[in-house]
Order: sequence, then C-alpha cells, then structure tokens
Amino acid sequence: MEQIMRKFFQSLAANPMANRWAKRYGLRFGAKRFVAGETIEDAIATIRALNRAGMKVTLDHLGEFVQDEAEAREAADVCVRTLEAIDASGVDATLSLKMTQLGLDISRPLCMENMRRILDTAARLDIMVTIDMEDYAHCQVTLDILDELRRDYANVGTVIQAYLFRSLEDVQRLGNEGVHLRIVKGAYKEPASVAFQDKAQVDANYLRLMETQLQSPGFTAIATHDPAIIAHAKRFIADHQIPADKYEFQMLYGIATQLQAELVQQGYPLRIYVPYGNDWFGYFMRRLAERPANVAFVLRGLFR
Repeated sequence: MEQIMRKFFQSLAANPMANRWAKRYGLRFGAKRFVAGETIEDAIATIRALNRAGMKVTLDHLGEFVQDEAEAREAADVCVRTLEAIDASGVDATLSLKMTQLGLDISRPLCMENMRRILDTAARLDIMVTIDMEDYAHCQVTLDILDELRRDYANVGTVIQAYLFRSLEDVQRLGNEGVHLRIVKGAYKEPASVAFQDKAQVDANYLRLMETQLQSPGFTAIATHDPAIIAHAKRFIADHQIPADKYEFQMLYGIATQLQAELVQQGYPLRIYVPYGNDWFGYFMRRLAERPANVAFVLRGLFR
C-alpha cells in the first residue's frame, strides 16, 4: 500500500493540470505545514522565527519545469528579489533554486543568463546558492552547468541524490574539488536502470556518500529526517573529529520539528529548507509521497 501511495503522489506532483488547479485555489489541504506562505514577507517572518530558535535557513521560491521564456525570466527576478530581501532583513539564510524554473528546458543559454544574474547578486551580498537536483533527466546537465559556473563563482553548490547509482562517483569528484554538497535520498520516481529501488540500498548508499563528502575538502549538508542516519552521522563526526564549520544537518520546514529542536539543543548546526510561493503543488505532493505520516496529517486536517 505504501508503494502505491508513493507512486500516486509522485504522479500527481508531475501533473500540470493538478498544478494549475492548486495555484488557482492557493495553499490548501495541509500544505501550509510545509510551505511558508506565498509571499517573501511570509517567508522572512518564518525565517526570523527559525533563526530565533537557533536554526539557519535555505529559502526556495517554489517552481519547476517552466516552458515559457518570460516566466523563466520572472522566476530569476524573484530569486534576485529574494536575495535582496534576505540581505535587507538581516536574516540568516541562503538560497536554493531549480534550474528548470529558470528556463533549462527552454534553452541552456537562457538558463545560464538567469543563473549568472542570480549568482552576481548573491556574490555581491555574500549569500550561498544551492542548485537543487531534479529528476534524472536533468542530472548530467545540472552538473555540467555547475562546473561551468564554478569557474566564475565560489558561492554555488548542488545536491546529490543517494538513490542514483552514479552518485558516489559524483561525490568523489565534486568533494575533492571542494564543492558544497547537500546529500539527500531523492524524491523523484526513477527507473531501476538508474536508481536503487530498495530503501535499505538507498540508506546504505546515503551513508557512503555522506562519509565520503565529510572527509573531503568540500562542505557537507546532511539532509535527512532519518533518526538512524542522523545517529550514524553524529558518531562519524565525533570519531573523525569533523569541525562544525565543515558540515550541517538540514531538514525540511514542517517535518520532524521535535528532532530539529533536539539537534539544536545538542549543539549541532542545523539549516531548515523553507519553500514559499504559489507554485507549491509539486513540492507538496513529493512530501506526501515520502512519508505516509504526512498523508495522515493532511487527512486529519481535512476532517477538521
């Protein structure tokens, strides 16, 4: 049943009609638990509260798979305004983004133009930018663009997904080059030809990637809510004396909040991934696909 539910919500996440419907009707069905509102003002207020609780933030203006050039340029404008709002407000936050929102599926030159404008602003304001990894079809081009951008920008990193077979080689190369990497399990539906299908295999690969990156010159963002992986990470960090400025834990806004508070109380660096905007549907569906408990939360909210 869990597998059926996961596939159902993953399919909904990629459904354009469902996404348009969700935009029209705004945040509904429990999405506010995972999305910090539709405006930058909403997001900044959320960041302030998280900062007061001892948590840093990476802010994501939601959106992906844009097919219109004007929409891609507007998405870049929003990223620039988001960076400026972070700077003006003085909150402790970085920026995360998806390149398909910036026109990658339209043309690579358009995406590069938008990325350079964003990174120019981020460099001027001394804000880190993380390129989110999307589905497998965009994996190689994402890394190719990252390599090109890193020739001119030091303030850009990316995400590596543990369910992909190729990821260990990617971490070994990028980590040795000192790249800032966020390690995640992966939230897209990928075929058995390119990705592990068994949770135990994904978890084991996650640990390999995490340990490899932690021992590299690069920065490691350990992005997980899995208590077993977090416990393993704590032991590995202690055993190998990994300094606190070389890693951080990362978690999603609205998920495992008690665990988040415990990490802060124990003195571990923690950053919360905070999404905002009206293009929230795909992100929300992937959160439901990841954890059946999230579905139960939504159903309880509907009956209330």
